[in-house]
Amino acid sequence: MRSFDSLSEKEILALAISQEEEDARIYADLAENLKTTYPATADIFRAMVTEEDGHRHRLIEIYRARFGEHIPLIRKQDVRGFIRRRPVWLSSNLGIDHVRKLAESMEMETRQFYEAAMRRTTDAGIRALLGDLAAEEREHTHIAEELEKEKLTTDVRKQEEEARRRLFVLQVVQPGLAGLMDGSVSTLAPLFAAAFATHLSSDAFRVGLAASIGAGISMGFAEALSDDGTLTGRGHPWIRGIVCGLMTTLGGIGHTLPYLIPSFKIATSVAVAVVVIELGVIAYIRNHYMDTPFLRAAFQVVVGGLLVFLAGILIGSA
Repeated sequence: MRSFDSLSEKEILALAISQEEEDARIYADLAENLKTTYPATADIFRAMVTEEDGHRHRLIEIYRARFGEHIPLIRKQDVRGFIRRRPVWLSSNLGIDHVRKLAESMEMETRQFYEAAMRRTTDAGIRALLGDLAAEEREHTHIAEELEKEKLTTDVRKQEEEARRRLFVLQVVQPGLAGLMDGSVSTLAPLFAAAFATHLSSDAFRVGLAASIGAGISMGFAEALSDDGTLTGRGHPWIRGIVCGLMTTLGGIGHTLPYLIPSFKIATSVAVAVVVIELGVIAYIRNHYMDTPFLRAAFQVVVGGLLVFLAGILIGSA
């Protein structure tokens, strides 16, 4: 890997051409990823592609005039000092705010590169062009702000906020809620069956812990393998799987932990209280994010939880 100070003027221009081409392609990828969910922001990035392409053409013209037709391939990863970024194609589910911050950091890094490159050159024409490009990169922030004012109207921002909420529900809330419901309800039967069969807190705790972890692993894999998110827009499958698995385990662990209390009666009383809280939380999440009326959500969750709870007690007491 080369140091920046070791580059010749020819190599600096080649690196600048490569950087402008890479930035343009990143903006194009961002626009492609956002065109369905955030079309106005996608238009902003398409405009930035045009800007970067114009810079590249001007760099190629002066390179051709000074050094001929062959442009050596020198990339940012070949030179020390540049930020290492995760490829956009590996981050297709980046949030809109993260995407905008990424664009800001790209413009800042490119401007700093041109300012440093300008200090390293002695050719008057190259120095003038690099200085002009540094100034234009500095203005890109203002261009982006103007484009946002023009394209991201109040109505558009409301639409984007609604789209952001839908994505959050699809990618986080739905798998998390499915896991929390499964963990909170499905582990009731084995936990209370063991508790009422043995009347020993330690045995109930071990059964509840095993059921919670087992359910978490099972639900996590089931969610991750259900679909890859490309058609449904539900995000990366393994992220959904992790969210679902952790929430499943959490849902079961909540009413298992009280059985660390040695007294069976006290532990069971606390566990029942925790179950009531868990079911209330599930009903609230369904009401808040899934637009299910609270009373209906509470009724559905309570009935299901009560049936599983009674099944566990009956089996354990038999």
